[in-house]
Amino acid sequence: MSFDPPPSYPYPPPDSSPSYDTYPWQPQQQPEPPERRPQRHTALGHHSDLRVLRSAYRWQRRVATLTALGYFTLFLILSAFAPSFMTSTVTDGLPTGLLLALIQVPVTWLAIALYEQTARRRVDPIADRIRKQAELDAKRESAR
Repeated sequence: MSFDPPPSYPYPPPDSSPSYDTYPWQPQQQPEPPERRPQRHTALGHHSDLRVLRSAYRWQRRVATLTALGYFTLFLILSAFAPSFMTSTVTDGLPTGLLLALIQVPVTWLAIALYEQTARRRVDPIADRIRKQAELDAKRESAR
């Protein structure tokens, strides 16, 4: 046989009404809400610059990726579906396929250069502005 101890009476029963600790005719005291300072700036996580930074970085990746992979895909398609074009010679003994394969290295360098240029022109200024704003917000919070 099990014995359950009686409920402890200093605590209200779980399904009791709020007037358990007071008399029903006494008015309920509402807790005062804590005072908050109004924020001067929006929080950094909700800032629209983060959306702008994400879209600029996304555009930067697409340009570099499509440059390198686009050329390589073109090379593969020509190799598979135009073998007569790829085996034709451009100059004395240099086939077009080999020339296009050798051009793949400068195209990769071009993709890297485009990636760096778009980073300097579009992504880095936005990231620097967000970083400076975060530093100013951190200094303001530490001064409080």
